[in-house]
Amino acid sequence: MKKVLGVDIGGTKIRMGVVNEAGEVITDITIPTIVPLYPYLEEQILKVKADFPDLASIGIGTRGMVDAETGVITFETDLEGWQGTAVKSQLEAATGLRVEVNNDANCAALGEARLGAASEFKRVVCFTIGTWLGGGLIFDGKIMNGAHGGAGEVGHFILYPNGIPCKCGRAGCSEQYVSGTALKRLIKEENVLHPETEELVKPQDLFQLATAGVPSAIVARDRFLSDFAIVIANLQAILDMDCVVVGGGVSESADDWWELLLEKVEPLKLKPLELKRAIFGNEAGMLGAAMLVIDSKDYSNKR
Repeated sequence: MKKVLGVDIGGTKIRMGVVNEAGEVITDITIPTIVPLYPYLEEQILKVKADFPDLASIGIGTRGMVDAETGVITFETDLEGWQGTAVKSQLEAATGLRVEVNNDANCAALGEARLGAASEFKRVVCFTIGTWLGGGLIFDGKIMNGAHGGAGEVGHFILYPNGIPCKCGRAGCSEQYVSGTALKRLIKEENVLHPETEELVKPQDLFQLATAGVPSAIVARDRFLSDFAIVIANLQAILDMDCVVVGGGVSESADDWWELLLEKVEPLKLKPLELKRAIFGNEAGMLGAAMLVIDSKDYSNKR
C-alpha cells in the first residue's frame, strides 16, 4: 500500500506523519518550528525519507496563504522569510518526489472531509475556531482554492459593516466576532467574573459558567453563538453545502454549547444542512496534508 508523508507546519511546531492510502498513520513525528524554515524543513524531510525510502509523495500544510498550483507561500508575516518561498519546486528537486502544498486550515478541512466527520458528504465547509477563525471548502473531495489561493477565508467576510477593525485591514470581519479572541472581548464587555475569584474568566470557562446560569456568561455565550449561526447561514446561501464541520480549540468546550448552536442555526437554514463536530483534533492538519497527494475516492455515491 502506498505511503506518503503529511507535514503540518505551525507557528511553534511541525508535525510529520507517514500515512498510507487508508489514512492510517504509520509514524508520527513532532519537531519545533525553526527559522529560517526552508533549509530546516528540507533537512527533516530528507531524514524521514531515508527511514522510509518507499515514500511516494509529500503533502505540506502550512500557515499563511499559498498558491496551490505553484506551491509558493504568497503571504505569511509571522514566520520570518517563509513568505515567497517556492516550497513545491525546491522540495521536489531535493527529494525527487511529487510535492503538493496548501494552507493548513484547508488541509485540516480536507482531513475531516475525506476521513473524518464529513466523510459521507460531497460538499463540506469546515470551521477551525481557535485564536482566530479559519476554514476550508471541500467539494467532491477537493479543496476549493480560488483564483489566488484565498478561497475558504471564512474569517474574513464582513459580518458587521464598519465593525471592529480586523488585522487584515478591513473592519467587521467575522473572525472578530467568532473566535477565541472574540470570546475574550465578549468576556470583558459583559464583565463575566468568576464567582470564586471575582476576576474575568478565561474563554475556556465561559461556557461552563453559562451552563451553570451565570447571567453575564449567558449573554456573552449567546452573542457568540448567534453570530456564529449567522456566519453558517450566510455561507449556506452562497455555497449550499451538505455539511458543516466545527473544529479548533474553542470546539473542545462544545459539550456546553453545541445543542444551543443547532437551535440558533435551525431557523436560519435555507435548505437541509448537517452540522458535525470535528473528530481529528490536532491530527487533522497532518492527515489532510497527506490527503493532498492521495487521490480522492469516488464521490458519486455520497450525499
